[in-house]
Amino acid sequence: MDSSGVGVLDKAAIVLTALEAGPATLAGLVTATGLARPTAHRLAVALEHHRLVARDMQGRFVLGPRLSELSAAAGEDRLLATAGPVLARLRDITGESAQLWRRQGEHRVCVAAAERPSGLRDTIPVGSQLTMRAGSAAQVLLAWDDPERMHRGLQNAAFSAAALSGIRRRGWAQSVGEREQGVASVSAPVRSPSGKIIAAVSVSGPLERLSRQPGRMHAPAVLAAAERLSESLRRAAAESA
Repeated sequence: MDSSGVGVLDKAAIVLTALEAGPATLAGLVTATGLARPTAHRLAVALEHHRLVARDMQGRFVLGPRLSELSAAAGEDRLLATAGPVLARLRDITGESAQLWRRQGEHRVCVAAAERPSGLRDTIPVGSQLTMRAGSAAQVLLAWDDPERMHRGLQNAAFSAAALSGIRRRGWAQSVGEREQGVASVSAPVRSPSGKIIAAVSVSGPLERLSRQPGRMHAPAVLAAAERLSESLRRAAAESA
């Protein structure tokens, strides 16, 4: 790796590059990076503090969740530019409010929305932070996560590991009164060009309209909207390449 002239940053980059190949013990990091053991340990722990590095269930160092968040944010301009018309179309097809959710740490944030213009509706302003412990969007954002993070996310959650397994099989999630009594929702994943889940598209509204099986009504439309957004990211990546 070429030197930038800032030694500590160069060494941190070497550690992250080494972890790109997969989990590593401290001894493995020393071998892969050529750094002295105390230096490798000090850098890995510092990177862990900033969530750029994490530990797996065996205590090995792995790339941290902050890298995924930064990577996802890098594609956010394209995602948000496409989201407006896609969410508006989804709202018009379903007659319900539509949202785009991104995970930020232990919360999910509404980054785009198209509200039902009138009548009883589930209004969620852009910028709203909601729990990752309840709701169909939270289920989608957690269902494909790494096992350790998923295990942590399931603690005190309104849904189970079995429910997340079912979501991975069918490709969408539904919730009835999980986040708020009387509200139902349906969500599907938006994927980056590499296939990673970076967002969730949702429709939400009163239970009296969506019923106790909202997926039967709206899963096809939500899945189609999520695929349109995923395709827009794939096209953008192909054009930039």
